[in-house]
Amino acid sequence: MIKTSFGKVCAVALAVSLLGSDSAVYAAKFEPVPAPHSVKETSGSERSEKRQEKQVLTLGQLIKKYPDTFKIHGPHVKQIALTFDDVPDPRFTPQILRILSENGVKATFFVVGSRAKKHPDLVARIVREGHAIGNHSYNHPQFHKLTMAEYTDQIIRTEKILYGITGYKPKLIRPPYGDITENQLRWAKREGYKIVNWNVDSLDWKGISKEAVKRNIMTTAGAGSIILQHAGGGSSSDLSGTIGALPEIIRELKKKGYTFVTLPKLLKVQKDK
Repeated sequence: MIKTSFGKVCAVALAVSLLGSDSAVYAAKFEPVPAPHSVKETSGSERSEKRQEKQVLTLGQLIKKYPDTFKIHGPHVKQIALTFDDVPDPRFTPQILRILSENGVKATFFVVGSRAKKHPDLVARIVREGHAIGNHSYNHPQFHKLTMAEYTDQIIRTEKILYGITGYKPKLIRPPYGDITENQLRWAKREGYKIVNWNVDSLDWKGISKEAVKRNIMTTAGAGSIILQHAGGGSSSDLSGTIGALPEIIRELKKKGYTFVTLPKLLKVQKDK
């Protein structure tokens, strides 16, 4: 299990800071699969690279420095993007898809490559039903702990799996835990990707109640918001809060005049690289 010093992203602040303890709990729950066997043993130069890759700039500073590449919200318009991480998961993803379909809403799902490999039918269903997908790494590591070779392997390996299922390579990447270094961000920019985190955090991965999930979202959602929820998790995950709250969240935000769009539409970018 992965342990991390990175914590939750404050949904109110646009300058994101991940220096708490909440993600340590979430990381333990996620139970990632082992790293790809194709990754070579770490050489002396790579170990040096790992030390250099430790976060120097905060995420807030990276967002300001790379505004065209690193996004946490859309333009100030009456549109909102619902996003769901850690898919596909046969326990939760179909329930989320059903609710979205019943309410005529399109969303964006960030896919873990190892899970897509196990459940390609669910990934195909997400795309078939008109939702967008993004790359959420192969096995959900903390990017700042990886060498550049390991990091790019996480992205490219997942991309190949998704291309084989959907016929396109997603332009959007969401780093696990929202965690990325400047060198990794620069690589993503050169390769034509967009890094997308969020500015509204449901905190649903904690297994909180329907009322708490709804409160976390409704008190901070606004024009151009990118809302973080989950449609997958570890063996002990309880996402009943999100499943219960989602229909009410959709109805109430619609009453306030908001429409729900995919991230490519909100950010005015292509879905594929």
